[in-house]
Amino acid sequence: MDLSRYFTTISSPIGDLTVTATERGLSGVYFDNHLHPPCGREEWICDDGIRFDEVKSWFSAYMKRRKPEFLPKLDLSDGTAFQQRVWKALMQITPGGTVTYQEIAKRVESPKAVRAVGAAIGRNPLSIIIPCHRVLGSDGKLTGFAGGLERKRWLLVHEGILCL
Repeated sequence: MDLSRYFTTISSPIGDLTVTATERGLSGVYFDNHLHPPCGREEWICDDGIRFDEVKSWFSAYMKRRKPEFLPKLDLSDGTAFQQRVWKALMQITPGGTVTYQEIAKRVESPKAVRAVGAAIGRNPLSIIIPCHRVLGSDGKLTGFAGGLERKRWLLVHEGILCL
C-alpha cells in the first residue's frame, strides 16, 4: 500500500486548513500555527484533485451549519492505541454538546488518566472533524486547543454551543 502523504489547503472562516490524506483515508486537518504541527511535511505531495473532494464537501456543509451527509474515511494510524481510543471517544460527542476531559477518561475506561487523555486530545490530528473543540475543563471553561482558544471559541459559537 502507498504510504505517501498528500495534502491540500481549504479556506475557512478561521483561516486556511492544511488537510492531509494517505491511501487509507483522511489523516490530518491542521491550522496555521498549529500547536503540534505534523512531521515530515517536506515529503508531502500536493494534490488538489478528487482525493480531497469528500472532505471539501464535509467542510462546506459544516461551515454552512448544515450537517455533513457523511464522514470521510479516516486514517488514525499515526496515533498510539490509547490515542486512537480517545479520538474515537471524541467522535461520540453529539453535535451541540460538550464533555469534560474527565468524562472522556471514563469513556475510554481510564478514569484516573485525565492528563493522558488531555495529551491525546492535544495530539488529535483531525481538528474539527474529530471534535476535540467540544471538550471543556471540569469548571466549564475553555481550555487547550491546538488551533488556539479563539478558534475553539469560534467553533463552539458556530455550532450554537456558546453565545457571543
